[in-house]
Amino acid sequence: MIKKFKRAIKHVRDVIINPRRFFTKIVADGNMEEAMFKAFLWGLLGGLLVFGINLLTGASFTVGALFSALIIAPVMAVGVLFVMGGLLMLVSEITGGERDWEIAIKALASVFFMYPVILGVNALAFNCTSLWIISILVDAYILFLFYNIALYAMRGNRANVAMVIAIIAMFMVTVYATDYRMGWFVLKNNSAAFACL
Repeated sequence: MIKKFKRAIKHVRDVIINPRRFFTKIVADGNMEEAMFKAFLWGLLGGLLVFGINLLTGASFTVGALFSALIIAPVMAVGVLFVMGGLLMLVSEITGGERDWEIAIKALASVFFMYPVILGVNALAFNCTSLWIISILVDAYILFLFYNIALYAMRGNRANVAMVIAIIAMFMVTVYATDYRMGWFVLKNNSAAFACL
């Protein structure tokens, strides 16, 4: 158990400190189930974390909230994994990188330790200003991870990857600059989003 914990800590440290070294080691070995299971477990942890934060900040206990934590959050995590996998494959095609679905899924699953952190941080937003700050920081970090995965795990051309990430970033800026940001904010934190109205 201690070995697994130490390996998990090393994994997180490597992704944060040296993403190039970490992502270049990802290979296709036919073991995609582990990647999906990781996403499910991190989603479950994220759901429980948000549930706990909501209870601590005064929300009442409901069966719906518990169902969301135990079922919806982990299932959504696996769904997000596959949606992001599709987007990564598209980016890889554009940038001349690998065309291996398994590498894409495994690389993305390797950063899913961020999922509960992102859910928890979004849940901590208490007004419109904090939601703006948290949302921008989280989205910028996700783009940074996506850039590293597209470049090092999928081995895309550096200039092409930078251009595609810049286009995605411009799309995100457009969302933030228009009324569409409300829908994005509601997905992250319902009560803080309504403070932005």
